[in-house]
Amino acid sequence: MKKFPLVLIPGLLCDTQLWQSQVADLADIADIWIADHTRSDTMDGVARDVLADAPFASFALAGLSMGGYIALEIMRRAPQRVLRLALLDTAANAELPEQTRRRLEFLELADRGELHRVVEVLLPLSIHASRLDEQNLVDVIKSMAENVGPDAFARQEKAIMSRSNSLGSLAAIRCPTLVLCGRQDALTPLARHEDMAAGIAGAHFEVIEDCGHLSTLEKPAEVNAALRRWLTA
Repeated sequence: MKKFPLVLIPGLLCDTQLWQSQVADLADIADIWIADHTRSDTMDGVARDVLADAPFASFALAGLSMGGYIALEIMRRAPQRVLRLALLDTAANAELPEQTRRRLEFLELADRGELHRVVEVLLPLSIHASRLDEQNLVDVIKSMAENVGPDAFARQEKAIMSRSNSLGSLAAIRCPTLVLCGRQDALTPLARHEDMAAGIAGAHFEVIEDCGHLSTLEKPAEVNAALRRWLTA
């Protein structure tokens, strides 16, 4: 069976570990490549990086959190290359003032060598409250942040702050689209996903129960099943 080319884009302070379960579980149906989203400090630049690096002429595209922002930018820039789209735990709206204020505070901490304090603030917002005592999960999140490092984190935050409002461009999306989120996602709440699903014709909307923002790590079996349905429908 020919495998589906699949590009996965991680979120802020995340690396390939974010998608570790998906790579393993979907290997029978997908030829998977994980994008590097750490080199540019504008959303346009990051999207250009992904498009230039992608080893496929056309592909299914899935992004979580910041990865979803990048995916939406790619849809504006090169929709002809995207065969299917999955938006996980993300949002289509432009940066809100309070979000920018928090990002600037995080950048100050990272610049002072205190990226670990950023992780401490984000951790309870990133996973379901019931998972905070699961050391293996927490260790993966901290490991990803350490691997990204303060310099790439600064570029990522600047890119996120530069992102466009994608709500008005959702109607132009024509490929099969999955919108998925954890019901308890505190960073990109359920209502944001309802707006995206309503704006994309024919979008399939799935909610993962008892799950926070990092759904691919928190509920891998449920997310894998949803992605498999999306790829094979």
